[in-house]
Amino acid sequence: MPTQEKDARLARAAEVIRHEASAVARLEEALDEGFLRAVELVLASAGQLVVTGMGKAGLVGQKISATLASTGTPSFYLHPAEALHGDLGRLRTGDVLLALSNSGETDEVNAVIPVARKLGAVVIAMTGRPDSTLAGLADTVLHIGRVEEACPLKLAPTASTTAMLALGDALAMVVLDGRGFGREDYAVFHPAGALGRRLMRVEEIMRQGEELPLVPPTMGVREVRS
Repeated sequence: MPTQEKDARLARAAEVIRHEASAVARLEEALDEGFLRAVELVLASAGQLVVTGMGKAGLVGQKISATLASTGTPSFYLHPAEALHGDLGRLRTGDVLLALSNSGETDEVNAVIPVARKLGAVVIAMTGRPDSTLAGLADTVLHIGRVEEACPLKLAPTASTTAMLALGDALAMVVLDGRGFGREDYAVFHPAGALGRRLMRVEEIMRQGEELPLVPPTMGVREVRS
């Protein structure tokens, strides 16, 4: 590949990264009473935090839900299309529904909201349009701002989904603080992998009782070996 073409591709990649980093940085200015209200709704809930979103926003929603579940907030992802075909039965009174849509006009997502309310759930919208249908249906709004996509066509969800992910992490971490969720709590949900080994206590892996190969102090080394 010619050097000029390599340089052009690397420059384009760097441009996308800068664009998305800028979208995330602007979120700090968008934090407001709506965010604080969302935190209070989650902390006050006796139910689960149910996350829904269509397409790329839905994929981001799955990650947000997983982060919440691993940090002390029971959560699951609900596909909006499947919800409209029976899976709304998973919702219960006291649940919180976090609905993601950059435009706030995703038909499948907006169709879920009235039924969720009828079932007794409260609704948090995450959107780039505070004047959208979704925002109007919600109890509070997490605003990601008017985000221009990094896609050259300005169509493919790129910067908007990055902003959603960051704002979802912010929500999860503030809720974590509010719950007083600590290392011991985290360890309960992470028994495996590198994280599990880092958080594991000695008492969880050490041999105990009859499993300990004990010998009396009077026994010699040759006797022990035999």
